[in-house]
Amino acid sequence: MNRLYFIFLSSILVLTVSCKNESSKEKVQEKSVTELIDQNDIERIEPPNWWTGFENDKLELLVHHDNIGDYEPTIDYQGVDIKKVSKAEQSNNYLFIDLIISESAQPGQFNITFKNNQGDKLIDVYELKSRVKPAEDYIGFDSGDAIYLITPDRFANANTNNDTPLSMEGQSALKEITVNRKNDYARHGGDIEGITNHLDYIHDLGFTAIWPQPLLTNDMKKGSYHGYAITDLYQIDPRFGTLEEYKELSKKAKEKGMKLIMDQVANHSGLYHWWMQDLPFSDWVNLQENYEKNIDNWNNDVTINSNHRRSTNQDIYASQFDKDGNSQGWFVSTMPDLNQKNPFLATYLIQNSIWWIETAQLDGIRQDTYPYPDKDFMSNWAGAIMTEYPNFNIVGEEWSQNPLLIGYWQEGANNKDGYDSNLKSTMDFAMQANVVNALNEEESWDKGLVKIYEGLANDFHYANPKSIMVFEGNHDMSRIFTQLNGDITNTKMAIATYAMLPRILQMYYGTEVLMDDFDNPGDHGLIRTDYPGGWEGDSKNAFTGEGLSSEEKNMQTYVSKVLNYRKHSKAIHDGKTVHFAPFMGTYFLFRQSGDETVVLILNKNEKPITVDLKRYAEMGLNGKPLKNIITGDDFTWNNTIELKNKGVTILTTKTE
Repeated sequence: MNRLYFIFLSSILVLTVSCKNESSKEKVQEKSVTELIDQNDIERIEPPNWWTGFENDKLELLVHHDNIGDYEPTIDYQGVDIKKVSKAEQSNNYLFIDLIISESAQPGQFNITFKNNQGDKLIDVYELKSRVKPAEDYIGFDSGDAIYLITPDRFANANTNNDTPLSMEGQSALKEITVNRKNDYARHGGDIEGITNHLDYIHDLGFTAIWPQPLLTNDMKKGSYHGYAITDLYQIDPRFGTLEEYKELSKKAKEKGMKLIMDQVANHSGLYHWWMQDLPFSDWVNLQENYEKNIDNWNNDVTINSNHRRSTNQDIYASQFDKDGNSQGWFVSTMPDLNQKNPFLATYLIQNSIWWIETAQLDGIRQDTYPYPDKDFMSNWAGAIMTEYPNFNIVGEEWSQNPLLIGYWQEGANNKDGYDSNLKSTMDFAMQANVVNALNEEESWDKGLVKIYEGLANDFHYANPKSIMVFEGNHDMSRIFTQLNGDITNTKMAIATYAMLPRILQMYYGTEVLMDDFDNPGDHGLIRTDYPGGWEGDSKNAFTGEGLSSEEKNMQTYVSKVLNYRKHSKAIHDGKTVHFAPFMGTYFLFRQSGDETVVLILNKNEKPITVDLKRYAEMGLNGKPLKNIITGDDFTWNNTIELKNKGVTILTTKTE
């Protein structure tokens, strides 16, 4: 009897525990399948979505809505928990919600519910997406790439319907509504679709990546075409197209084996960024007190500009006054300087970059005005990205001709202050200038080609020279053809030199057809001239060759030959570099990998000369057959080489 009673009690206990476990499971399941309310009451939540599976399990949501500071948010979704809620100190229209997204969180939609003390309720839908591909498959640009830099507004207008986008009410959706191709500083109508439609052209020239200037909304009253005064960091400017068109550009580029690099700006926003009308904190932008004091009469006279003393980042003697003047002063009156020392803004900017990498499947980022923001933030920003995407790449713009300053920003630099940038690539303004000076100057002991020779010798300072990006020109400097005084031969020599150096290569759209700014050298609007053939009715069409001069066609062919060889050359991508001091007005540079040797010969002599090749015996080329990459002519490396004309010769041992 006692034994039966014990069995009975044990059965009841097991059943009770089992029921409790099942009940617990049901509650867990119930939490993960809470019915979704399809309601979007909140004005703005950023990032607008996120993903599961990141190394960093934290997510900060910026919520902007009238008096949202009076509300308390709740989330009922398996694997997503609210860690902290912060109110903005200056505006009651913000909440910053810190979330933890655990490994158990599954992709899906869920509600964020906001309630205040009066019983009012606001509901919004948020989504966690599944990542498209593993983090290690985001492969960044490298020394094997040749990058085509584009000013989108000036490249090609494929869709005239987006030139003047309208709101749902039929009114102008943006402040600058005119398209005027006669005004170099107005919008001209180029768009994303115009780039996508001409990817074949860019690819066939030999480029392996594209870098369009910023495509995000610049809702400024004038001068919005260049893209660097961003007023919404999560929106493609409707005058350029749509988010879907940007994603299509990325997809089509990848189908052709090309990479997409996004131009981003962490240093500043545009004056009409939506948050400038309702700043959350008193330190959201630098020198905010000055701005708010003069907001009703804001102009250049009351703006405290940056002193542009970028060397204060490294200068061991720099005053704090000068350091602050560089990092806190505004770039111009229409570009508020963001304060990355504000932790909420810092996180916002990092998440924004990651959001675009995932959304557009980016292959790289170019970061504007790199030495201007808080440099510790820039290290954290780059580090956060590289932690999530270990094979990705970022290039930072340091406009300096001082290799010491350029090298400081590269990851692995032996900086005495211990600074680690986490930045793989910097821009080589020093070498860009060295090549121009080498070709413009008369030859002497310390002028001319020696500028290239001694400039390249500075590579000992760099942590990784081949990860630095060299370029012939960009959107902020005179066209290379103008810098070289309209000398076509020198322009060809410059392009070949940049392409052969142990560097990542970048070229500016239109260099291949000798675009120039002779009418007003250095004028930004003129430098960023419309690409011929990008608009219906253009008398000249560089895409088809129609209307081009013989010189323009010749340069186009030349660039294509150089870059298409470079595209498949292991010697240029990763090979050993050996060069010889200038001799008899010539400069010889060799790139070697395995059985491939590529020889660059620059010759500044107007009359024929014969060069003794025994001087280069250590390269082991004696008796070997080579081919001229440009002319296709065969050449056997024996005792001498005759150089009949001023210009460039590129030889390769790959004769097939």
